[in-house]
Amino acid sequence: MKFRLPLTALMLGAALVGAPAFAKDKEPVTPTPTALPTVIDTDITHDPDNVLLLDLSDGGRVAIRLMPQWAPHHIERIKTLTKQGFYNGVIFHRVIEGFMAQTGDPTGTGQGGSPLPDLEAEFNSMPHLRGTVSMARTNEPNSANSQFFIVFYPRFALDHKYTVFGRVIAGMNYVDAIQRGEPPQNPTKVLQASLASENKPAPAAPVAPAAPAVPTAAQLNNSTSN
Repeated sequence: MKFRLPLTALMLGAALVGAPAFAKDKEPVTPTPTALPTVIDTDITHDPDNVLLLDLSDGGRVAIRLMPQWAPHHIERIKTLTKQGFYNGVIFHRVIEGFMAQTGDPTGTGQGGSPLPDLEAEFNSMPHLRGTVSMARTNEPNSANSQFFIVFYPRFALDHKYTVFGRVIAGMNYVDAIQRGEPPQNPTKVLQASLASENKPAPAAPVAPAAPAVPTAAQLNNSTSN
């Protein structure tokens, strides 16, 4: 299975399915759905068990506020995999300029996932704004597993088609710097994913190999040839 965001989703609306109408003496009363919270707490110290931290290979730390009220089962999955260390070392394998950055596949191909079963969709009314974090899936609605994406710019055509479960509250500049490509030639990697409640320090970013020393003029003049 390939966990991708079909680009056609940006242009196509959901199909409407008609159902036969039946005469009734009284129309049933539809309960009013509970309004979802829209205010995002940007303080990392508040409810740290619902703050996901991504330490990236470019040296930056991204903080994501997880919203269990929006998608409780998806939040449970993200937290379970994070505590297992599942996301440590995965790359951002699909990064499209002006659209989104996708990660969460241990194979780095967009076709992998975790050993856990796929999730049932929890589509909600939260919009895909800049910094929104949403679950990737195949064309089958109930196919989200471990992959997720972060939106660079608003993409309202994705609303109600993908499960939104959080939003970036710090480090969006590091998200903007993620290497582009499908996959990128030099992909940005998640060195460590953790919950703020775990108090894990950020790992040291990989050190680039030092450039070879350039000999000085004096060394060149003193060199001997065979």
